[in-house]
Amino acid sequence: MNTFNKISVIGLGYIGLPTAAVFANQGVEIVGTDTNQAVVDSINAGKPHFGEPNLDALVRRVVENGKLSASLEVRPAEAFLVAVPTPLRTGASSDFGADLQYVRAAAEAIAPVLVKGNLVILESTSPVGTTEKMAGWMAGLRPDLSFPQDKGEMADINIAHCPERVLPGRIIEEVVNNARVIGGMTRKCAQRALSLYRIVVQGECKVTNARTAEMSKLTENAYRDVNIAFANELSVICDRHKINVWELIQMANLHPRVEILSPGPGVGGHCIAVDPWFIVDGAPEDAKLIRMARQINDAKPGFVCEKVAERAKDLVRPVIACLGLSYKADVDDLRQSPALEIVTQLADMKIAELLVVEPHVSALPPVLTDRGLELTDFDMAMEQANVVLLLVDHSAFMHIDRDLIKDKFVIDTRGAW
Repeated sequence: MNTFNKISVIGLGYIGLPTAAVFANQGVEIVGTDTNQAVVDSINAGKPHFGEPNLDALVRRVVENGKLSASLEVRPAEAFLVAVPTPLRTGASSDFGADLQYVRAAAEAIAPVLVKGNLVILESTSPVGTTEKMAGWMAGLRPDLSFPQDKGEMADINIAHCPERVLPGRIIEEVVNNARVIGGMTRKCAQRALSLYRIVVQGECKVTNARTAEMSKLTENAYRDVNIAFANELSVICDRHKINVWELIQMANLHPRVEILSPGPGVGGHCIAVDPWFIVDGAPEDAKLIRMARQINDAKPGFVCEKVAERAKDLVRPVIACLGLSYKADVDDLRQSPALEIVTQLADMKIAELLVVEPHVSALPPVLTDRGLELTDFDMAMEQANVVLLLVDHSAFMHIDRDLIKDKFVIDTRGAW
């Protein structure tokens, strides 16, 4: 039986908004909080502020029936889901650890409205120990309440960590159907969090402690990063030997116990390109393989730029059609995108005229417009370019008329053509 009638979701981005909408669709009153006034206004008008299949209709429905609303301030609730960013620390002295300022800000915003019996769940992907830090920040502001680090099972406030594990383009489906790892600071914390997720989650839910849950998400993404790094390193080696890496992988994968992933221009997105660094930061002397995998994948955009430069120098007036900017196919998400990094590097190299094609966005990001680039129509780019650089295997690019590229230099970073 559902014992949660009102839930507050802190952070209404790629994870928070779909999560809020799915809970609201089950009849739970959801009050979402975001620091961006435009985001709040858009949601209250029933309109998501980013593209995601099936999200438009869902948000419109739950807003119209009064189950979802957004605010700049955290409102009282029975449970609080924190889904804020945990980016890498930036700056000249960056050591690739997590910037927890948004988690701390969320904790400080939640603390004043807490009452005995509340549940606070951190969904943000975080380094080991972050859930305990969040509890400590709230405890420091509410000495009148007890927390698990002090009172254990008898605490007034329950704290848990349940990392999101969804794929852009399939978020609505995966919020409901994916298995979830639920880590409580105590057994009672975990069981209360489990009862909350059972409102919407149809997949398997595994209960553990908060630290194991934190490490679980980091491990999932580091595992994938290491395997992608193997493929990307193999692609560099194959280039040296003039071997088609995709054909090679196809041959190698005929072995019943080999399953090499496909190489690409690098690794992007809000998870795989970031989370392994949290493991490295927490155990810098031990995480040797994980660190090396990150360095291999981070170096791949530079390798692609070198290959493009080699082609461009053979042309009197090189014009490059750069196809795709997002970090993966058929989404508008540019976070940590290697394609975006490559186009930015090429612009700075000034080796050619660049025609940027990205069918999933209406305008280029400032990092490119500041360099004088504009969004280009696909047909115009193909007509004018003498070099075609496929960076993202969007469906729109997969059935290209081969006559369009037969007289052009083609650099396919995805093995799609």
